[in-house]
Amino acid sequence: MLEPFFSPDRIAIIGASSDPNKMGNNVVRNLIGYGFTGDIYPVNRQAREIAGLRCYPSVKDLPGKADLAIIIIPAPGVPGVLRDCGDVGIRHVIIQSGGFSETGEEGAIMEKELLEIAREYRIRVLGPNCIGVIDTHTPLNTTFVLGSPQRGDIGFVSQSGAVVISVMDWAQSKGIGFSRIATMGNQMDVSAMETMQAVAGYPNTGVITTYIEGIADGRKFLSVAKDISLRKPFLALKGGQSEKGADAVTSHTGALSGSMEAWEAAFRKAGVLQVNNMQEMFDQARALAWQPLPAGKRVAILTNAGGFGILAVDALQKYGLEMAPLTDQTKAWLRKRIPSAGSVNNPVDIVAGTGPSTYALALDALLADETVDAVIVIQAPQDWFRQSSVAEVIGEGATLYKKPVITCLMGKKDVEETLELLHKRRIPNVAFPERAASILAVMDKRRSWLDAMKQAGEITTPPPPEIPADAAQMISDGDWPGLAAAYDIPLPPQRTAIGVDEAVQAAGEIGYPVAIKMLSKKITHKSDVGAIRLDLNSDKEVRTAWQEIGDIAKKAGADMQGVLVQKMLRGGQEVIIGIKQDPQFGGLVVFGTGGTEVELYRDVYTAIAPLDAIEADRLIDATIAGRKLGGWRNMPPRDRNAVTDILIRMSHIAINHPDVTELEMNPLYVLEDGHGAFAIDIRGSRR
Repeated sequence: MLEPFFSPDRIAIIGASSDPNKMGNNVVRNLIGYGFTGDIYPVNRQAREIAGLRCYPSVKDLPGKADLAIIIIPAPGVPGVLRDCGDVGIRHVIIQSGGFSETGEEGAIMEKELLEIAREYRIRVLGPNCIGVIDTHTPLNTTFVLGSPQRGDIGFVSQSGAVVISVMDWAQSKGIGFSRIATMGNQMDVSAMETMQAVAGYPNTGVITTYIEGIADGRKFLSVAKDISLRKPFLALKGGQSEKGADAVTSHTGALSGSMEAWEAAFRKAGVLQVNNMQEMFDQARALAWQPLPAGKRVAILTNAGGFGILAVDALQKYGLEMAPLTDQTKAWLRKRIPSAGSVNNPVDIVAGTGPSTYALALDALLADETVDAVIVIQAPQDWFRQSSVAEVIGEGATLYKKPVITCLMGKKDVEETLELLHKRRIPNVAFPERAASILAVMDKRRSWLDAMKQAGEITTPPPPEIPADAAQMISDGDWPGLAAAYDIPLPPQRTAIGVDEAVQAAGEIGYPVAIKMLSKKITHKSDVGAIRLDLNSDKEVRTAWQEIGDIAKKAGADMQGVLVQKMLRGGQEVIIGIKQDPQFGGLVVFGTGGTEVELYRDVYTAIAPLDAIEADRLIDATIAGRKLGGWRNMPPRDRNAVTDILIRMSHIAINHPDVTELEMNPLYVLEDGHGAFAIDIRGSRR
C-alpha cells in the first residue's frame, strides 16, 4: 500500500531547517507553497519555528501520528531516526539522505541496517538517496527541488533524481502537466515496479512514463509492465543503451543478442513503448493522453507550405506509416474550395495566403474521409492573421471526429495564446513535421499491440510441449540434436560415424547425396576451419572427404571424434533460430537470416520466451529472412508454419531448461510450403 506516500494527512520533516540555503528548508517551503492542506510537522532539535510552523525536537514529540515521514539528515543519523519512526507507528518514510550503497561498501552496510529496521517495524521506505514524490492533484510536493510542475495526466517514475529535476524545469515551458512524479533512489525497499503500479493505477494518470536504468527481477517487470500497458499507455527511456553486455560466446546467438536487445524484446512483449530521448517521450505521452488512437497507418497532411509537406511525407515513410489515398469525392470537394495553385492530392497544400477558414474546411474534409486514420496539420508563419485563429478552428474541427490530429504550427508570434488554445482542446503541437510523424508512429504501435493482445485472447493456445524425461541427461552429455528431436524439432536423416568405413556405410543407408561434418568439442564453427564437405555422391567421395577433414583436424589441433553424416537437402532457405539466457529476463529467442554470414548481415530480431503463435509470427515479420519466406523473386514460398512451430518449441526449451545457456540451429533449412523445415546444424552450451 503506497498511497500514503502520495496522499498523506500529516507529514513529519526530519531535518527541517530554517536556513533557506538548505534542502530541509526547501522541503517545508515546497509543501506549503504547493498547497498541501494537511498537517506539517518540522522536526529540528534547535529550532522553535520554521516557515511559521512549530518545530518539534523529535518524532516522539509530535502532537499526532504522522502518515508520512521525510528524512533529510546526514547518513549516520538515519538508522536511529528510522527506528524512532517505527516506535511511534509511522509506517511510510521517504529517505532523501544520500551516503548509502551508492557510495561504496561502508554505505552499503548502513543501508542494510536501514532495511533490517524497516522490516522489523514493517515500514515501507522510498529511497534512500531520492528526491521524493509529487502529486499535483492532492496537491503534494515532498521534494527539495525548487519549481512546481503543472497539473496534468502524465505519470513519471525515474531511477534518477537529476533526470526528474531537469524534466520538471524543461516541462514548465512546454505545456506538459503531470499527475504523479516519483524518484526511486537506491530502491532499498520500495521497488520501481511497485511505484510504477501506484502511479499507473492513479485515476488521474492517463499515461505513465519512466526513466529506467536496470531492474533486479526481469520476469516480474514483464508481468507488471504488461498489466499496466493493457490499461494505459506506458513509455520508457532506457539508460545505458550503448552497453552491449555480450560476453565470449560459443554460438552466433550470443553475439547477436546483447543486453539492449533483451531490453527491447522485453519492452515489445510487455507493450512498453520505447523512446530515444526525453523530448520524444513527452511528445508521445502528451499525444497518447490527449488523442484517440488511429484506426490504421493512413495519414493525411494538411499544409500551407509545400516544402514542409514533403518533409512530413519523408518522415511518415521513415516511421512505417502510409499516405492516405483520399477518395475522389474528397478531392473534388477540396478542388472547389482551395486556390488553384494548391494541391488536392495528399499532402493537401492550401498554399500561402489562405487563412483560418480554409484550414477549417480542409481539415473537416480530411477527417471525414474514410481513407484517413490521422491528420498532421502544418502551418508556416503568416503575417496577415493571428496564428491563434488557426489553432481555434483546428481545435473546434478536431473534436468532431475520433481521429488523432497533431499540429505543427510554427513561428513565435502569439505562441502562448496558440498553445493555450490547442492544449485546452487537448491537441499536441510540435515544432517540426518529423516529430508529428514519430508521434503518430508510436500511437499506431500501441494500437497494433492492443490488437495483438485481443487477437491472442481469442485464440486457443495449445499446451506447451512436455519436458522429455531424458532431457537432463541429453543436456549433460551435450546431445543437442537429441534434445531438439525430443522436442519434436525435425532433423534431416543423419548418423554419427567413428571411422571411415562406418561413414561410408551410413551414407549408403541414408542415401546420396550426403554431407559430412567433423565432430569436435573444441571446434564449434566447423565451416570456419573448412571441416564440412557437401554434395557427396559416392563412397569414394565420402572416403576422400574423411581424409581431408582428418588432415584439417590435425592441423587445427582439434579432438576429432568422428563425423556426422547427413542427408543433403536442396532448394531451401537458410534461417537461424537460437536461444540464450539473459541475466535479467531469462530465456531469449533469436530469429533471422542464417548461414555462414549471419553476423555480417545481422538480420536478426530477439524476443522473450516463451512465444505464442502471434509473437512468433511478429518475430518472423520483423526480419528480411521472414519476408523472404513468403516468396522472393523466382523463389517459391517456404514453409512458414513449420518455422513458427519450431520457434515456439525452441522458446519452451529456453524456459524449461535455464541451464542451457545457448542453443542454436544454423541453418534451419526451410523447404517449400508444406514440406517442413529441418535443423541442419545444432550447437549449444550449458552451465
